[in-house]
Amino acid sequence: MIKGVLLDMDGTLVDAFAPIIRALNQTFSEYGMPQMTAQEVKRHTGRGDCSMIALFGERREEAAIRFLEIHDEDYLQRIKPLDGAETLLRWLQSNAIPCAIVTSKSQSRAEAQLHVLGWTDLLQAVVGKIDGRAEKPDPAPLLLACEMLGIAAEHTVMVGDGIADMKAANRAGSRALGLCDGFTAAELTEAGADSCFESLTGVHAWLKNRL
Repeated sequence: MIKGVLLDMDGTLVDAFAPIIRALNQTFSEYGMPQMTAQEVKRHTGRGDCSMIALFGERREEAAIRFLEIHDEDYLQRIKPLDGAETLLRWLQSNAIPCAIVTSKSQSRAEAQLHVLGWTDLLQAVVGKIDGRAEKPDPAPLLLACEMLGIAAEHTVMVGDGIADMKAANRAGSRALGLCDGFTAAELTEAGADSCFESLTGVHAWLKNRL
C-alpha cells in the first residue's frame, strides 16, 4: 500500500540543468578541460557520482567553489517546472498524500527553488545536501524523508530520473519509478526501477490507479 511519495527535484519536477551545465562548462573552460554536452551532464549527475573529485581531482575544492559562484549568479531565474509537476503536487495535496523532496542539490538551494516556484506549502519535507549527510545512491536521505513523513519506506514510491534515485529507492525498500531523460528505460530498470515513464503525466496516471 502506497502511503507517501518521494520525489527527486532537478530533472524530475524542475528543469534546472541549464545553470548547472553553464556553470560546469565555464568551470571546465577556466581549468583548461573539455566541455560536456547537456546529456553528458545529466548522466554524470544522475549516476550519483557527481563529486568534484571525479572531475577535478586534487583541485576539486577550488573548482567546486568556482562552480557554485557561477551557478548561483542566475539559477533561480533559469529554473522552470517540468510539464505536469505542479498538477501532480497539487493532486497529492488534495488527496492528503504526504510527499517529500529528496535531492542531491544543497538544502538551501532546494528550498530556494521551491520558494520561487511557490511549492513550499505543497511538500511536507525537503531533504537536500548538507555537510555530513549521505547522498543518493545511499538510502540514508530517503530513509530520513520517510522518518520525517512518519511513513515506512516500504509504503512509499521514489520518483526520479537518475540511476542514483533507483538504487537509493531499492536500498531503502521503496518502490522506484523512473523518468526517462538522461537514461533509457532499460538503464533505469537495470538500476531497480519498477516502472518507467516518458513524463510526469505517466507517473500521475500510475499513482491514480494505486492510491
